[in-house]
Amino acid sequence: MPDPRSELSWLLDDLTQRVPGIRHAIVLSSDGLAMGGSRELTREDAEHLSAISAGSHSLAMGAGRHFGLGGVRQTIIEMEGGFLFVTAAGQGARLAVLAAGDAELGMVTYEMALMVKRVGEHLSAQPRGAAPAPVWNGTRP
Repeated sequence: MPDPRSELSWLLDDLTQRVPGIRHAIVLSSDGLAMGGSRELTREDAEHLSAISAGSHSLAMGAGRHFGLGGVRQTIIEMEGGFLFVTAAGQGARLAVLAAGDAELGMVTYEMALMVKRVGEHLSAQPRGAAPAPVWNGTRP
């Protein structure tokens, strides 16, 4: 039986290699624990990106609730040199992507949605109290 963590890593690597402009991709729990990342991310960078992604998405969800705008489909942060995209990916999980400033935003969001639709059920994360914390499956220390 294939290891789901290595399959996840392969899918994230495929996303970064196949879609122009995507530099890094990571799957995280909704509370910010890194569950897996693309090959080029160090563990430290993956943990940092996970915390930022979870926090920004949580803030967006709070704004949606407070102002009666409903659930958050995607959080997008534009920086001088690129973009951070965060979207729900299964129960209790998120998919985050860092993309270059010249990336085609429509293509990035489309490919993220396709990935979540294809493998969303495998990206679910249990609440921390119910299961052991996710294990990092990246290749860099």
